[in-house]
Amino acid sequence: MVLTGTGTGVGKTVVTAAVAALALERTRSVAVLKPAQTGVGPDAPGDLAEVERLVGADVTTWELGRFPDPLAPGTAARRAGLPPVTPSAAAAAAVELSRGHDHVLIEGAGGLLVRYDDNGGTLADVAWSIGAPVLIVADAGLGTLNATALTAEALRQRGIECAGIVVGSWPAEPDLAARCNLDDLPLVADAPLVGAVPENAAALERQDFLAMARTSLAPSLGGEFDASGFAAGYAA
Repeated sequence: MVLTGTGTGVGKTVVTAAVAALALERTRSVAVLKPAQTGVGPDAPGDLAEVERLVGADVTTWELGRFPDPLAPGTAARRAGLPPVTPSAAAAAAVELSRGHDHVLIEGAGGLLVRYDDNGGTLADVAWSIGAPVLIVADAGLGTLNATALTAEALRQRGIECAGIVVGSWPAEPDLAARCNLDDLPLVADAPLVGAVPENAAALERQDFLAMARTSLAPSLGGEFDASGFAAGYAA
């Protein structure tokens, strides 16, 4: 499964960790692939370190490229004078991981169509080439509907399955836009709402994080989340 966001800072890494935690709970071997890590220095912990902290050492992680500037992967690679991570390289790594793991998660950088190289390669190319469904991690509030609709439309145009939408950081006190979006996100994306991860979930201890994942992700992702019941609790 590929995880993409409607933008940066929407909670992709925490959602990736939550999906991985539930898969591991089902005694499945899990690998998380980060094709390109941007905005992090060579010795600093990146997104995969966060996944390992939240999930534990049983998850396999693999980062293909790291570029210090907080930019699109292709731009960051060019500025660093380093070779970019191409979609074909990411796809090959995913296939290799699938040979030894039951479940492979691929976490993108930014949104679905962010460029990974100067040829215009994107995360969508990775998903299409390996036939993987894409989970959209969306922001909760105002402005998320357009970005979510465009992401879902891009997937449909490429014949890529959308595994659903997860709100990556559900606020403790959601405003009117966020509450309405619980109903509107599935409509504009023509895809189910399959989770809502509470804000500050990354601050939880490992066992509490696993318990949160169970209640915040739908059965299709290994959890118990009920979208209709959750939305009813926030009826605007």
